[in-house]
Amino acid sequence: MKVFTSELYPLGLPVNHRFPAIKYKILKQYLLEENIIQLENLKESPLASFEELNLAHTDEYIFQMKSGNIPPEIMKRIGFPWSVDLYLRSCATVGGTLAASQCALVEGISGNLAGGTHHSHKDRGEGYCVFNDIAVSTRFLQANKLVQNVAIIDLDVHQGNGNSSILFYDPNVFIFSVHGEKNYPFKKVPSHLDIGLPDGCEDEEYIEALLMGMDEIIKFNPDFVFYIMGADPLIYDRLGTLNISFDGLMRRDRIVIRFCFENKIPLVLTLGGGYSEPIIHSVHAYANTYRVVNEIYCKT
Repeated sequence: MKVFTSELYPLGLPVNHRFPAIKYKILKQYLLEENIIQLENLKESPLASFEELNLAHTDEYIFQMKSGNIPPEIMKRIGFPWSVDLYLRSCATVGGTLAASQCALVEGISGNLAGGTHHSHKDRGEGYCVFNDIAVSTRFLQANKLVQNVAIIDLDVHQGNGNSSILFYDPNVFIFSVHGEKNYPFKKVPSHLDIGLPDGCEDEEYIEALLMGMDEIIKFNPDFVFYIMGADPLIYDRLGTLNISFDGLMRRDRIVIRFCFENKIPLVLTLGGGYSEPIIHSVHAYANTYRVVNEIYCKT
C-alpha cells in the first residue's frame, strides 16, 4: 500500500499555537518504527497545481492564498497565520490526496498522512483547512471520467461543512458524517446523511450510528470511497465532545475498511482531525487505522 506524505506537513507555527502540527512528523516516524508502513511505500506528495485547485476553488481565493493578499477575516477563520509555507503545505495536502486517489484506482487502497480538510469552502477556508483535498480529488476523478459514484465517509468529530457546501448538489456524490452534534462548526451545512451525537457518546452508540449510515452507503452503491478517519472522537481529544475508546475507533475502522475490501471499492484514507493531550494518543489512533488496513488487506 502506497502512502503519501511531505516534509511540508509539519507546518512551522508560533509557539503555543493550539494546532499540533508536530503530529505529522511523529506519526510518520511511528508508522515506520512499528513497521506498520515500510519506507519504500512512503511516497512524496506532489504539489497540486492551480488547475487542480481550481476544480473546487475560485480563482480569486487561490490567488489570495498564493500571494498572501487575503482578507484578515478569512485568515482568522482558517486559524493559521499566512506564510508561503502554509500555501505550499496546503498544495501538498491536496496533491497527496490526488495522488492517493489515482493510486487507489490501480491498487485498491492508498492513503495520505494529512488531508481530510473538510471545512474548506469554494471561496474560503476555515477550521485549519485551506484547500479542500476531498472536493478537489472528487472533481478530478469525475473530470477524467475515472469514477461514477463517490462516497465520502467522514468520521471526524467535526461535521464537514466545506465538503457539503461544494459537493452536496452533485447526484453522484454521497456524504455521510458522524460527528458531535454540539461541536464545531456550530452552523452546519447539511450533508446527505448527518448523524450528530450527544456530548459524552461512547462506543456502542457510535458504532450503531456508523452501521446505520453504512446501510445508506450500500444503497448508494459507490465505486470510490474517501474515508476521513479522524482521531478526534477519541476520549482524550481536547477539541472533541465524544468519549470513544481506542478499541471503538478500531471497530469503526474495520467496518469501513472491510466494506471497501469485500466490495472491491477503491479506498483513500485521509487523517482528519486529532488534538489529543498528549498528542501521542492521536498518533496511536491514526496508526491503529493503518494496522486495521494491514489486518484486512495483507492477511494471508
